[in-house]
Amino acid sequence: MRPTRKQNSRGFTLIELLVVITIIAILASLAYPVFTSVQERARVTQDLNNLRQIGLATQMYLNDNDSAFFLPTSNWMQLLHPKYLASWKIFQSPFDKRSPSEVDATAPVSDGFNQNAHGTSATDSLLSDKITNSSLFILFAPAQPFSKHGTDAGVTVSKNSAGPGGATAGGTHSSGKRIDACMADLHVENMLWSQFSN
Repeated sequence: MRPTRKQNSRGFTLIELLVVITIIAILASLAYPVFTSVQERARVTQDLNNLRQIGLATQMYLNDNDSAFFLPTSNWMQLLHPKYLASWKIFQSPFDKRSPSEVDATAPVSDGFNQNAHGTSATDSLLSDKITNSSLFILFAPAQPFSKHGTDAGVTVSKNSAGPGGATAGGTHSSGKRIDACMADLHVENMLWSQFSN
């Protein structure tokens, strides 16, 4: 009769388990910044796309209104929605964390219209062909802090205050270093906050 061999059923030792957990933690710590970077680039792309659509809707509005921008007393987003832009979600930046809404009174609006594109009086509007160097003239940019649709939604975009509540601390993304804007020639641009504020 032959002696039977004992089955060797060996499990992981504590050291081996700790090494595997450490390797997984290192890989996760390397992957997380890449994942957040990809997410931010996707938000930037969506934000630029929203601004491009707002710019195209503004061009259609200008075509219908003899190249005249919105009146200072008007709520510019109501002039674009629903005739030129079917959905309110286009007015909301992906960096704006508020809940989306399609209700006219509560729809979040993330961008402001440059007050310098208004005319000199409440009944006067600037003509688009009067803007010199339209590739540098910012027409739409994020209004910070983000406002809701209503009286504060047609906010000022300027170098010192991009919205209600005083001076803006920085851009909307890249740790406050960058901001997206739509120029008067209707191209969109991702620019440095320092370039926007100066």
